[in-house]
Amino acid sequence: MGVSNKAILCVDDERTVLLGLRDQIAKHFGDRYRYEIAESVNEAWEVIDELDQDGVRILIIVSDWLMPGTRGDEFLIQIHQRFPSIVTVLLTGHADETAIERARQYANLHAYIAKPWSEETLIDVIRSGLGKLDDESSDCLCG
Repeated sequence: MGVSNKAILCVDDERTVLLGLRDQIAKHFGDRYRYEIAESVNEAWEVIDELDQDGVRILIIVSDWLMPGTRGDEFLIQIHQRFPSIVTVLLTGHADETAIERARQYANLHAYIAKPWSEETLIDVIRSGLGKLDDESSDCLCG
């Protein structure tokens, strides 16, 4: 089987957090998806554009909230405007209720995960996010 044309993107300015997220998700979902990481919002947009050009569909973006430059809620709102089908997840150690509410309202936020997260919570959120996508794409009555 070739490289998957579906991706999960993690965005966080702390490399150790990024690698932890990616490794935990990859461990559970194996080679069904591609796992991309970005250390800033700018880098994330580069990755997104690259994947888009390669015909890879991003299913889920897990983004940190407190990052230099653009905050996670802002980023996910921009994502939702350009790619409304991407499932958005906010990861935060400093939960700002207002930011979470804004992301819920304007970025169709699927979930928010508090840092430090448990692997179980992370996987549940990713799984339910993927389930949400399956529900939307399985309108056919394929037996």
